[in-house]
Amino acid sequence: MVQDLKPLFRYMARYRWGYLRGTLALIATNAIWVLFPLVIERAVNELNRNRGSAATLRHLVFFYAGLVVGIAALKGVFLYASRWILIGISRDIELDLRNDLFLSLEKQDFAYYHRNRTGDIMARLTNDLNAVRQMLGPAIMYSANTVLFSIGALYFLLRISPWLTLVALAPMPVASILVQYFGARIHERFERIQASFSEITAFAQENFSGARLVRAFAREKVQIASFEKANQEYIRRALRLVQLMGMLWPTLEFVLGVAMVITLWVGGHQVLSHRIDVGSFIAFNTYMVMLTFPIIAIGWVVNIFQRGTASVKRIDEILRAKPEIDDRYADASLGMTTEPLRGEIEFRGLSFSYGERKILHDISLKIPAGSTLAIVGPTGAGKTTLVNLIPRLLEAPDETLLVDGAPVKRYPLHRLRANIGMVPQETFLFSETIRENLRFGAPEASEEALLEAAESAHIRAEFAEFPDGLETLVGERGLTLSGGQKQRTSIARALLRRPSILILDDALASVDTYTEERILQGLKRYTRGCTTILIAHRISTVREADTIAVLREGRIVETGTHEELLALGGYYADLYDKQLLEEELSVAS
Repeated sequence: MVQDLKPLFRYMARYRWGYLRGTLALIATNAIWVLFPLVIERAVNELNRNRGSAATLRHLVFFYAGLVVGIAALKGVFLYASRWILIGISRDIELDLRNDLFLSLEKQDFAYYHRNRTGDIMARLTNDLNAVRQMLGPAIMYSANTVLFSIGALYFLLRISPWLTLVALAPMPVASILVQYFGARIHERFERIQASFSEITAFAQENFSGARLVRAFAREKVQIASFEKANQEYIRRALRLVQLMGMLWPTLEFVLGVAMVITLWVGGHQVLSHRIDVGSFIAFNTYMVMLTFPIIAIGWVVNIFQRGTASVKRIDEILRAKPEIDDRYADASLGMTTEPLRGEIEFRGLSFSYGERKILHDISLKIPAGSTLAIVGPTGAGKTTLVNLIPRLLEAPDETLLVDGAPVKRYPLHRLRANIGMVPQETFLFSETIRENLRFGAPEASEEALLEAAESAHIRAEFAEFPDGLETLVGERGLTLSGGQKQRTSIARALLRRPSILILDDALASVDTYTEERILQGLKRYTRGCTTILIAHRISTVREADTIAVLREGRIVETGTHEELLALGGYYADLYDKQLLEEELSVAS
């Protein structure tokens, strides 16, 4: 158990003084509360001895009633303080954990998100984190309460009658065995429940994100049925846990009931034989009754601890995950300057593989600063992989990729990526306003610069037509915008950064040729002095580039200008002829 909680120790250490204050408040609570049966004992014995005037009896009743109320009130004050402190600490640790989990996830590279489903990550950030908070707050508090009160009660029980205490507590080892037996099974079943919850969360997230596709293929009923099946499995596992927990608490109550029966039987004989007085017997039974809830609470606490330790393991997997791409090889001096990069890029015999599958083969290419490179080639040739190596979204082999003459690994990630504007193949917009999406990479950009970037991306006029203009909410993943509008918004977002290197990965695929021409003209004006890399399938997109590289099966097979490649009569020339024929047929029809 302690080993399972080890990842939490550094968080708990931050609040050690708070835990100390909370513990002192708990000690005060139980020190006061443990006196309650003694007051009852004294009251009963006093009333038995003083059977005189009504005034005397009335005085004793009021005195002891006031004492009981005072004890209850004082106990309430310290109990409130302990709950406020200890449960407050659990909320603070929850906050720290959530921030650290998000920080860890933000640092992870592409490969991490390929291996882990979004829904599973979300389940760990919500359900598992809540289970840990419950363990660090209520479970610790009730555990401490149980231990402290039990120690105090045991001391006074032994003072009243060691023999009666031994007999009354004889069934307790059985309770301990039961708690251990059920606890191990609760832990196992809760792990299965959490795994099932992750599956449900992942399934729901994928369906919400792919709502258009589900409707387009009329798969609503099939997806609903699949979701119901996953839910049924979750309910089945949850009910098995409930069944186990339902057996634990009644069993503990039965053991305590047996202990109470033994107490009444043996204690009654001791009272009748005058070995203990009535007041002591009532105090003894009061302690036993007061111990009932703490002992039953052990079952609840064990359940919470088993859930919490299962969740700690799942959370720790995220906290311990180390990104494959980081600054371990970075030169700190390159991160200290605020000067923008010139933008010269060079590939030197670069090869790259996904596992055993080789994607790029011996790529050698130099892109001068401020020039435009276009990359064309069939689907699956490795174009996106090649450009993803530049901002280190994927890691290039040592000394095979240089920026401004220095290996790309020597640049701290924050400086390298701050100089790159990228429009990925899969356009992504946040569920915010258009303005917030545009300013995502340049939050300090002026309104004038924002509008200029939107104009260059040929989207400003359309923004102006929206009812709320730039304050229009785009919906999750840009659901309210068309494909072309999303791509042009992404282009404007990249341009607003004023990057040294601009990468457009098939960023004009969703716009018509007229709009494409307007965007290219805007880019030429806006990106003067910026190194631009264009990936495209249409010749019209790349014909004005300074250099065009043809990538096939992971190899560069042709390079040159538009005219030079046409003269070669290779893949590029064939592609040009096919697209020219398609345009002619389109006009003719």
